[in-house]
Amino acid sequence: MGDWGSGRVLRDRNAGLYLLGVVVSGFGTTAMWLVAGIWVKSLTGSDSLAALTVFAMWAPVLAGPALGVLADRLPRRPLLVAACLVMAALLPALCLVDSAGRVWLLFAVLLVYGISGTLHEAAEAALVAKAVDVRLLGDFNGLRMTAGESMKLLAPLAGAALFTRFGGASVALLDALTFALAAGLFLLLRVDRDAPGRTAARAEEGAGERAGARAGGFAQALEGGRQLWHSPVLRPLVSAAAAVMFLAGINGALVYAVADDVLGRTPAYVGVLYAVQGAGSVVSGLLAGPLLRRMPVRVFTAAGTALFALGCGARALPYEAAALTGSALIGAGLPCVLIAALTTVQREVPDSVVGRTAATANTLVFVPNALALALGAGLVALVDVTLLLPVVTAAGLAVSFLLVTAPVGTVTSRRGAPA
Repeated sequence: MGDWGSGRVLRDRNAGLYLLGVVVSGFGTTAMWLVAGIWVKSLTGSDSLAALTVFAMWAPVLAGPALGVLADRLPRRPLLVAACLVMAALLPALCLVDSAGRVWLLFAVLLVYGISGTLHEAAEAALVAKAVDVRLLGDFNGLRMTAGESMKLLAPLAGAALFTRFGGASVALLDALTFALAAGLFLLLRVDRDAPGRTAARAEEGAGERAGARAGGFAQALEGGRQLWHSPVLRPLVSAAAAVMFLAGINGALVYAVADDVLGRTPAYVGVLYAVQGAGSVVSGLLAGPLLRRMPVRVFTAAGTALFALGCGARALPYEAAALTGSALIGAGLPCVLIAALTTVQREVPDSVVGRTAATANTLVFVPNALALALGAGLVALVDVTLLLPVVTAAGLAVSFLLVTAPVGTVTSRRGAPA
């Protein structure tokens, strides 16, 4: 394994610092993400409102294209630091949430959480695309996914334990501390020219981008969509990822019902399911880079989609072993879809527009997820979860089949090397 690209990535100072920052902030984020739902459930008794906490965090991806323009026009490292510091300052306000009447404050903070995260993702994608060898992008993105998802091994359990012993405010303070530490790590990054110069940017973006710049910020925000639409490689991958994330949103909205109605456990058991899902994601992230070098990107994506679909179906069975196995399959499958889409964006798109293109791709992928979370929150009150999950499974397998049977485009990197 010493020859794996992941080893070369980890030997890089910037990559190591960034991944450490992801681990630190990811611990707090994962704990907060889980506890937010449990917190609302305990205060209101509503499964639907608990599911809507995740919707509040994902909703800001609608502004992804506009926020992506900032990532292409401003220095990326300061943006990463600022996004972390904003959350470190804001999260302590959740200490005031002590009754159902103040749940609105939790939703408001989660909305800002989503805005900060969307900007962070765009700045990261643009920064990494310039700093990492194009041949190692799959390895880096896999390790980044592993670093974030590995927190699901400990953070949900730690968050649930803290919530049970000290309440939700303790988890909010923990999250604020991890954001402050991550800001310090990102501040240590050594990055040259981490925002494209105006002259270089206009030369690289071409005639379409120049026209967009003259037309104003709105046209610049649309440039990411133009890059995706005109790429025969990116368009099907992003479309498939959007479909999978729609199904993942429905599945995510059903997780509390799985714990309660299918398994007969308390809401805190969701932390166990997410911990197992995190274990699957760790394995998937470590294998992503080597597999992307050995498999066509569509086959890799289709395999991940199929694993996710089968995992959803397993959760419909009234056995803890089946639910845990299904969570592991979901954790292994979903990262494949996301890593493949992001890595291909970074390979295919010019440096000067990669921030807004990645942000636009995130919008197209995660908006369906946010909408599905809201839809699932409504469906779970009307339809039995053991009927909904098999439908998600069938739809996921259909997406996987379409990916491997549709005409295939040619993947070439933006640096001129085959991907």
